[in-house]
Amino acid sequence: MSYIKDLEPAVTTLDIAEAPGAAFRPISNRQRFLDACHCMPVDRPPVWLMRQAGRCLPEYRALKEKYSFLQLVQTPELAAQVTLQPIRRFGFDAAILFSDILVVAEALGQKYHFRDKGGIEMDFAITSAQDIARLEPEAVTERLEYTSRALFNVREDLGAHTALLGFSGSPWTLANFMMEGGSAKEHTRAKHLFYSNPTLFNRLCEKLTRGVINFLHLQIDAGVDAVQIFDSLGGLLCANAYERASAQWIKQIISELEDEVPVIVFAKGVHSNWDLLAGTHAHVVGLDWTVQLLDVARQLPNVAVQGNLDPLLLTCPPEIVVAETHRILAEMRGRDGYIFNLGHGVPPTARLESIDALVNTVKNFNSFA
Repeated sequence: MSYIKDLEPAVTTLDIAEAPGAAFRPISNRQRFLDACHCMPVDRPPVWLMRQAGRCLPEYRALKEKYSFLQLVQTPELAAQVTLQPIRRFGFDAAILFSDILVVAEALGQKYHFRDKGGIEMDFAITSAQDIARLEPEAVTERLEYTSRALFNVREDLGAHTALLGFSGSPWTLANFMMEGGSAKEHTRAKHLFYSNPTLFNRLCEKLTRGVINFLHLQIDAGVDAVQIFDSLGGLLCANAYERASAQWIKQIISELEDEVPVIVFAKGVHSNWDLLAGTHAHVVGLDWTVQLLDVARQLPNVAVQGNLDPLLLTCPPEIVVAETHRILAEMRGRDGYIFNLGHGVPPTARLESIDALVNTVKNFNSFA
């Protein structure tokens, strides 16, 4: 049973009158986020940012002087501390677990580390049917037990006030890193396998899909309110290949989660497959910064959308961030089911005062003014 089911939300209903601009009762950040995921009206859009934990925060950099990235991810107390840092500083409506998409690869049996000059290196690259056979999706839950412990710690701290998100990489995105053996200038091996040997490609994706399902179930049982699937390399695929190489596996994952929590799908660079993303039965579709947000929202009337400020703007002065944030908010005003976010992750050179300006702009926005 999921821990979150034992929590009583601070407020579970909104007082909405018939007339536009009606006043809302006070509502918790957590409930605002969940209502938006289900396309219900809220006083203002909820806000959180991809990669909000770590990178640009001085309190995170202080920890990085003492611990490696993997130590921070794999030590529950430290992972919880890093997860909570941006909540304490900025008051986002949702926290997202500090982790890495490649923990699933490691739990399957393909360990990874960081190269001295940057980038990720796996202990081996998947190059054969024998390598695929070695992967152990049934071991994921036990090997990622440290994630569950971190989430319990964060959930206890957040209580019912702030939403908690878990996540995983998509099978397609994981396949690319695992077949390249880590970071790469170009990701070509997974695509080559998809076209040249679809039977073997499907065998790999079946194992990855089962591993992701097990990992997301673990996070749901530990108390997350929602999960996000990062299809960060979805844009590598042409339109007519996306359904077979990626979307069908995401759909299977969401189906097996059985609506236990809302699922967000973020597919970077996928600009013409909104019907396929909606067809996965995702509750929320995340959009990168190159997409016209309102146009996609009109195409997906019954699906919540999330995004999509250009992350680079956070390296600019606060007044520029305020203007662009307000432009997006005004464009989406009156559209139920909208979550403010970036179109990708917070850059390491982001200015803290600009993040603060973004959050304050969203929090002071009235969806019905």
